[in-house]
Amino acid sequence: MGIIRQGILGGLSGKVGNVVGSSWKGINYLRALPSHVTNPRTPAQRTTRLKMEIVIKFLKTCTAFIRFGFSAFAVRMSAFNAATSYNLSNAVKGELPDVELDFPQLQVSRGNLQGVNIAELEMSEDGKVVFTWIDNSGEGNAMSSDQAMLLAYNPAKNSSVYALSAATRSEQTAELDLPANYLGDEIHCYIAFSSAERLSGSQAKDGTSNSTYVGSVTVL
Repeated sequence: MGIIRQGILGGLSGKVGNVVGSSWKGINYLRALPSHVTNPRTPAQRTTRLKMEIVIKFLKTCTAFIRFGFSAFAVRMSAFNAATSYNLSNAVKGELPDVELDFPQLQVSRGNLQGVNIAELEMSEDGKVVFTWIDNSGEGNAMSSDQAMLLAYNPAKNSSVYALSAATRSEQTAELDLPANYLGDEIHCYIAFSSAERLSGSQAKDGTSNSTYVGSVTVL
């Protein structure tokens, strides 16, 4: 892909020969049409395609969360694409036919705000998943007013539930309501934090934290 900064091509769009011109987010660029591939179904190609499908399948269950959590790292790309790129490189394991998400490595938020080092899960008697963590306000740029971002993913249902502002960091606990059809399923849970400035619309990288994998639990 060649980005057009100046020149006679200007804002070219459409196809000319084997070259396509287009524009995205105000950036004009050119790309060549793909050449004929004699064997488009090699094991390596199929593995890459499957990994991409698995990552996107997960991310589509929590698009709003991803758009918020990855927005600070979406440099000349969408937050969804930034999350896809990161997790494709870091959170998929295995080779055909055993390709799967690596849940402890999965990230649903990226940023320079201080996260938490210690967090735990348990199920409440009324079927909610309860997150608890150690208040580390004052560590780095962590503040007591930072908001906990919670996410629970159900692989069996390919479904996520989440909250972008569940509790303050200093409250040290928050709950997520789960759908009734999650009963008996295993869920994988994540926690991240956002600052008050980030909630008001700031795109600063220190407005959100990296997410932390809290663990998995069976819904009772």
